[in-house]
Amino acid sequence: MRTLGILGGMSWESTQYLYALINRGVAARLGGLHSAQLLLHSVDFAQIAVLQSTGDWPEAARVLGEAGAGLRRAGAEALLIATNTMHLVATEVERAAGLPVLHIVDVTAEALRAAGVRRAGLLATRFTMEHGFYRDRMRERFGIEVITPDEAGRADVHRLIYEELCCGRFEPASRELLRAQVAQLADRGAQAAILGCTELGLSLPAGSPAALPLFDSTELQARAAVDWMLG
Repeated sequence: MRTLGILGGMSWESTQYLYALINRGVAARLGGLHSAQLLLHSVDFAQIAVLQSTGDWPEAARVLGEAGAGLRRAGAEALLIATNTMHLVATEVERAAGLPVLHIVDVTAEALRAAGVRRAGLLATRFTMEHGFYRDRMRERFGIEVITPDEAGRADVHRLIYEELCCGRFEPASRELLRAQVAQLADRGAQAAILGCTELGLSLPAGSPAALPLFDSTELQARAAVDWMLG
């Protein structure tokens, strides 16, 4: 089994979910008492959130790059960034850490393409929905068009993530807000909805009743991690 490093804590709510998914995946494949060979660096999310809100992405990349380099020195052979948003600096993290990143956009796009989806809606943080790294990578590498909610919808989803889900609050009203956004994306021609924030699947799991099929990026990231670890 290869050793995987995880850059987590953004938020820890989703990191523990990802950790459990990877370990369950390894146990399902190998049986018995097998679990995943992982190294975890969990950051203080409050510090990263300030860098996000002020647009200081170079400093955020430096922090994660240094953490990734530490995981490499500890024996990690590749990295998982346990958040969609911070893939905005994935290239810089790879360079600083000296390790490849198993990119969450790629594994999500591969699942969409396998399902025949050519136009997908994206629910995520404002940073992920409004910066081009997700949309451009999907289009240029996989030929998938990505659409997002309108301005008010993006604000609602962003607030829900940071004020509720990252704090461990999963309210029924918030789940209905997400379902309403999925329905609007369906009305605009989306064939599927990407849960493009690692916390969203905790509120509206893939397979839940919704106007579109739901693709949980965290679940897909965990499956890719297990595939990579076990070769």
